[in-house]
Amino acid sequence: MSQQPPVRSTGSPPPRPDASMSLLNNVMDHALDDGYAEATARRAAEGGGLPRSLRAKLGVAAGLLLAAAVVTVGAAEARISAPVVAKERQELIDRIEAETATADRLEEDVERIRAEVGNRQRQALQQGGDQAELVALLSGATPVHGPGVKLVIDDAKGTDTGGGGPRESTGFSDTGRVRDRDMQRVINGLWESGAEAVAINGQRLTSLSAIRAAGDAILVDNRPLVPPYTVLAIGDGQRLSTAFQDSADGQYLHALVENFGIRSSISAEGDVSLPAAPSLTVRTAEPRGAGTATPSGRATADTGKGTS
Repeated sequence: MSQQPPVRSTGSPPPRPDASMSLLNNVMDHALDDGYAEATARRAAEGGGLPRSLRAKLGVAAGLLLAAAVVTVGAAEARISAPVVAKERQELIDRIEAETATADRLEEDVERIRAEVGNRQRQALQQGGDQAELVALLSGATPVHGPGVKLVIDDAKGTDTGGGGPRESTGFSDTGRVRDRDMQRVINGLWESGAEAVAINGQRLTSLSAIRAAGDAILVDNRPLVPPYTVLAIGDGQRLSTAFQDSADGQYLHALVENFGIRSSISAEGDVSLPAAPSLTVRTAEPRGAGTATPSGRATADTGKGTS
């Protein structure tokens, strides 16, 4: 029997001599991590630019530099404009002070002229005899003193603002404050009870005086009063006090004390002093007769023609 040569397999290549060293081969073949390889390929595709994180940091730095430049420029402009603003402010203050001083001088002139007019009025009244003295007393043109009463009226304790209007109105909500209408009734009650002269907080009242309200404040001849309100009245002290308390207006004041907590006290005084009232411009009316009034206040003849 003849011996045949061995048949060689032609399927797969023979194994590598270092096949048993696969771990070392993997380390040698992939020395660069896959993530780094991808990043390198990405940078190459983008033209070799800077990494995204580095570009973001550079952008933030550029923004900070720009903001610092803006702040620096603003501060420089503020330092430059500060003297100008200070100068304008000082000029405005100077103008206000000058105008205030002018207003004060004008007010002093008004008071001086008013006092001069009042003195001349009183001198003219004194030259008219007893009748003139009575007129001066009733008009408040001269200061007076004598027996009388002292009536003190004050708001209730813990009063609050608001609730305006007279107590008779539907929109009134009582807060314990003395109202102008309350003071009007008190003063009218004193006059009716026989008072010869009346003053509130040193403000002399005359037949032309007005007691009104401005918000929660009470005004006498447009001058504000501050509680407590001290009312002085000249007259027979004990008789005047009794007559007032028994009058309808005295009972009205008593109701305010009982129902709204308003505080009040009255006492007879042996001597009270009242100042003179400020000078007033009194306008008198004259009968027109058969004529008609003209813009100048003169009467015209029956023809209706005005005078020149």
